Amino acid sequence: YIQWIVLTAIIFLLLMTLLRLILVLIFGNNISYNSLLPSFILGFRFDLRMVSIVSLIIFLAGSIKPLHPFQTKAGRAISFWLYGIFSAIFCVLYSVDFFHFAYLHQRLNGSVLNYASDAKISVNMMWESYPIIKLAFSLLLGVIALLALIRLTYNYILSKPIKSVRYTRITWGLVFFVLLGLGVFGRAGQFPLRWSDAFRFNSDFKSQVALNPFQSFFSSLSFRHATFEIEEVKSHYNRMASELGVTNPDIKTLNFTRSVSLANPSSQKPNVVLVICESFSAYKSSMIGNPLNTTPFFNQLTREGIYFSRCFTPAYGTARGVWAIVTGVPDVQLYKTASRNPAAVNQHTIINDFDGYEKHYFLGGSSSWANIRGLLTNNITGLKLHEEGDYKAAKIDVWGISDKNLFLEANKVLKGEKQPFFAVIQTADNHRPYTIPEEDKVVFKLQNVPLDTLKKYGFTSLDEYNAFRYTDFSYQTFLDAAKKEPYFNNTIFVFIGDHGILGDAGDMLPKVFTAQSLTSEHVPFLIYSPKYIKPAIYNFAASQVDVLPTIAGICNISYTNTTLGKDLLKVAGDGTDNTAFIIDIDARKIGVISNNLYYNYRVTGAGDNLASIEDNTPVTLTDSLKKKYRFLTDAYYQTARYLLLNNKKAK
Repeated sequence: YIQWIVLTAIIFLLLMTLLRLILVLIFGNNISYNSLLPSFILGFRFDLRMVSIVSLIIFLAGSIKPLHPFQTKAGRAISFWLYGIFSAIFCVLYSVDFFHFAYLHQRLNGSVLNYASDAKISVNMMWESYPIIKLAFSLLLGVIALLALIRLTYNYILSKPIKSVRYTRITWGLVFFVLLGLGVFGRAGQFPLRWSDAFRFNSDFKSQVALNPFQSFFSSLSFRHATFEIEEVKSHYNRMASELGVTNPDIKTLNFTRSVSLANPSSQKPNVVLVICESFSAYKSSMIGNPLNTTPFFNQLTREGIYFSRCFTPAYGTARGVWAIVTGVPDVQLYKTASRNPAAVNQHTIINDFDGYEKHYFLGGSSSWANIRGLLTNNITGLKLHEEGDYKAAKIDVWGISDKNLFLEANKVLKGEKQPFFAVIQTADNHRPYTIPEEDKVVFKLQNVPLDTLKKYGFTSLDEYNAFRYTDFSYQTFLDAAKKEPYFNNTIFVFIGDHGILGDAGDMLPKVFTAQSLTSEHVPFLIYSPKYIKPAIYNFAASQVDVLPTIAGICNISYTNTTLGKDLLKVAGDGTDNTAFIIDIDARKIGVISNNLYYNYRVTGAGDNLASIEDNTPVTLTDSLKKKYRFLTDAYYQTARYLLLNNKKAK
């Protein structure tokens, strides 16, 4: 029975590899076949996953004695029916996939089902465009041929003598079950093989070659409604073009491009270290005067650098935060996250405008989490991704090595760089299970605070409180180490939270922060560099989407901005206000912070709120204010929905 399943699996794997080769031969113009070997190897793993799933279903079904295909007629009939269904799906998906790729240069994805909403038009278009009858007949022949091959393998195995005994069969059954499980999981590690692994090649074609229609279709199925309404985007375009300062507005092309070109760019190229701080919630920190004084070192840095006291993340969650920082687009998907959407994996990022820079991304754990690897490696040219398994330091929990060791490992790499570099360091310790390494407890002293005091000032447990303090210890350890290295003086250090934490800010902030859940998005944003920065504190609204344009401005480089972010230092210089867009995914609310007011409403159209973020003075929501802020909110929301799928990097 196992031999039959294995032999049949080999046939499907060979056929899938042949079809991948045919796709390359037809569509792979002027591409080196040698360079496609990694795509074929990864593609084989995707193919093995799908074949393993089918094999596992048939194996488990046949393991029930009355359904064993070599011992009962019912078992044989069921096995052939299962293979027949898979063969039919196989032929249909691969056929549609080839036409889909020929038309859109993308593997088949879930959005193709959207044509069902206009079924009559879609059917007529297909009837007039393709030889449907011939294709249907060819599909039928393909299914018959596959079933004939499966029947041949069945008869071949049936003709072989049975030599195994009961215990041998049990042993092989267990081994086979485990091997199929590994085939489905796709790798030996914490995270399974994911579609985003195909986008590590920094080449769209190589990535598409690695995928198969099963993986691309089913991975994107839940995202097929993640789209935008073009008329809504156009109705708000003029306002957004003005808001963002688009130099050549064009409503027909929906141009959001702003090119910052320097006639005399600086010959100096400062390094950049961007630290994405896990759960760095502002109300829990020393910067807003929290009596527990959890971040005294970082608080001192805010007096020595440029600090934005009212910075907000567009949404809650690490994946959404990383997305907003890297792409400049708020992640407004209501289901799952944009990083998990195969249709949104192609994104422009200002990081690529740092020409002549080495690009690094340091993460203590695995970048397979939330498919972040696809976002990073597919879009940041020449990125060196450092993750779990690349460090000498030992892993301490599910999130990998400790933040302190992550900083020190990054410092080892950066001090050896001969070229300017742009490095991102993403921390993780300020997160359950709040692990603090034993090796650090000699220097970093745990504190014991009564639970009622902790709750009064925003903490739910002693572990959370000490983990938050440990982040401050890690920042200090990193900068102390960096100051000893030559690169320090020529480096701009940027710190920003990936998101805040929902909680009661008490009297430490205006009531709106707690009542409207702004504690989930309010994060510190600091730019620190003794050589390049004059200390300043800004109290206007800032956002994660503004991070990269602001860094590019400080570094005095030419860059292209295609999204919602602004250079905050230009905003400060102009004396104008900035807008921070916020979406509360759980509450289904969208809103903006502008002119020190926070407006939001539910996406269903009800529940309008307007409140001051400066104090507790009530604000009356007049009809004119409601009209003004709702239009601004909708402008950001509709534009973000559009840009999620239309912020593609330049080819």
